[in-house]
Amino acid sequence: MSIHDARGHELDCSDVVEAVYLYIDGELKADVIENIRSHLDDCSPCLREYGIEQDVKALIARSCCETAPDALRASIVARLETVRAEMTIKFGLD
Repeated sequence: MSIHDARGHELDCSDVVEAVYLYIDGELKADVIENIRSHLDDCSPCLREYGIEQDVKALIARSCCETAPDALRASIVARLETVRAEMTIKFGLD
């Protein structure tokens, strides 16, 4: 099973794993979400990775109760914006 990015190019398992957090958060376009869902239905290694990432995200959400220092927060936000821009190009985020 293969999935396709926003430009219609075929994605492999590494692309699926790279997009798993965007998938978990529902930040991909509907057609890409459906393609990833179909891939996960047919690819047990990717499904396992998806499950791990989902568990990690839930654990972090439950465990993080401290506020990051302003400088660290600004650095993280800047990096997230860079990653989001890269993902927007690759996966056609809304």
